[in-house]
Amino acid sequence: NVFVKAVVSLYNHFFDGRFRPFYHAEFQIYRIILDVYLENSSKEWQSEVDKASKEVEEMYKKYQADLVFLTGEAKTKRENEIVAKENAINELRNKYFGPQGELFQRRQAFMKPLQDNIYEAVKEIATVNGYLLVLDRASANAIIFASPSIDISDQVLRRLGY
Repeated sequence: NVFVKAVVSLYNHFFDGRFRPFYHAEFQIYRIILDVYLENSSKEWQSEVDKASKEVEEMYKKYQADLVFLTGEAKTKRENEIVAKENAINELRNKYFGPQGELFQRRQAFMKPLQDNIYEAVKEIATVNGYLLVLDRASANAIIFASPSIDISDQVLRRLGY
């Protein structure tokens, strides 16, 4: 896919596989491109799921219309076909949008290098300053108060080039 190659090229230009400070505008451009790419992929996948769902609806309507003419064996066969198609749709939905689906994996593939850069910056600051523990206040709900004097967020941002 040409778009994916362009995003990867853009990423390599900004981050070139090793720690390199990056600028806020570059990161915002990268995020916008990533969001557009993932949104387009999601729409394409959702369209595929919707098309399959319409097919099941049509199968069910036809089954309902033919119900009085079907033998017991034919009814069972049609019902099994409808259930199988519904199961296939659920598998397709999970394949694209599930916890380990394509959407999650693509977002991870693009975001992991950024998270790794942030982790390396935090680790370097912690090592240099002798910190034994660095907490992420955004995700650490148990922290009631923390003195701004121990907040290293600005150091991390400077290390990342902000």
